[in-house]
Amino acid sequence: MSDLLTSELDKHASPAARAGGFAAGRPVLLVAAMAMLVGGVLYARRGAIAPESALPDATTSVADSGSAVASTRAAPHGASDAAPAIARALTPAQRLRERFEHSDDLYGYAQELGPAVRAGEPDATWMYSRVMDYCASYAASPADYGRDTQAIAGMNLQTSAAMVAARNRVGQRCARFTPSDDLSYANIVATRIRAAKAGSLPAEASLLGMDQPLQADADYVRDLVDRVRNSLDPDAFFAISPKMGIASSGRRNFFGPVAGTQFSELAWQLAACRLGLDCSPNSVLMTTYCANGGICSQDPDQDFNDFVFDAAVPRQGTEVMNDMVNGLVGGTRITK
Repeated sequence: MSDLLTSELDKHASPAARAGGFAAGRPVLLVAAMAMLVGGVLYARRGAIAPESALPDATTSVADSGSAVASTRAAPHGASDAAPAIARALTPAQRLRERFEHSDDLYGYAQELGPAVRAGEPDATWMYSRVMDYCASYAASPADYGRDTQAIAGMNLQTSAAMVAARNRVGQRCARFTPSDDLSYANIVATRIRAAKAGSLPAEASLLGMDQPLQADADYVRDLVDRVRNSLDPDAFFAISPKMGIASSGRRNFFGPVAGTQFSELAWQLAACRLGLDCSPNSVLMTTYCANGGICSQDPDQDFNDFVFDAAVPRQGTEVMNDMVNGLVGGTRITK
């Protein structure tokens, strides 16, 4: 969902399958499974990924280089970084996530994160990597991104209108990014490594989902899965979900009972929704699934939970899916 999901699916397909999904949101095996059910389409354009050694420092690629050109990049008309008023009390990490979900200007949001990122603050660095991931395909070539969106609109497929709307939403929110900001996959990985080493559990989980864990030994991986389970952190649940799907097939004794199938990957993602991840119709999750892979609901008011049970889970599998989600987080059963 690259988030467990652009005109660069070919570029990001392998990384996305390994990413925590935000990237994460883009688990390829799940995308493929759902695409067969909802008829998604992607007009892809492959781009090169610079080797990590050739990249500038990931903590300054947007915030520092952006400050030098900020005066030439006007914020989109009417853009505001202020999230809607939240009645409930939020932790600092939750406030950062709310800002990411609701900001109309992610370039400005990334710049505001810059000082905390340079100081090594784990939550800010993790969210910085999510901005990079969300905007990467647009920033790689805004003109190509726009042409791809027009081409999708001209295909007049069942998902074209929804996909165009999602891609336009990404383009508007990422409008001030350019190729010079280097939102490459290698830079995203480098930023997540820094976040994980600083103490971000979601970043650490995403690296496992990208098959690039901080440590490769079995004890570390088993411990990480346990820490994610015990944390009940929605970002961490979603970030680790690609690894809990087909990638762990035949290794349930290693990864736990909710692992090894495309539905177990979905179960971790639905659990993340239940734990507080924004899974609403216009959320980052729904937008990236649709914009990146054509995995779009035909009902614009449908959230991720309803979409999954409508399009990806057969009626006979509803109880099994509910049991898996409840096994991860407990709570009220979802009935369909």
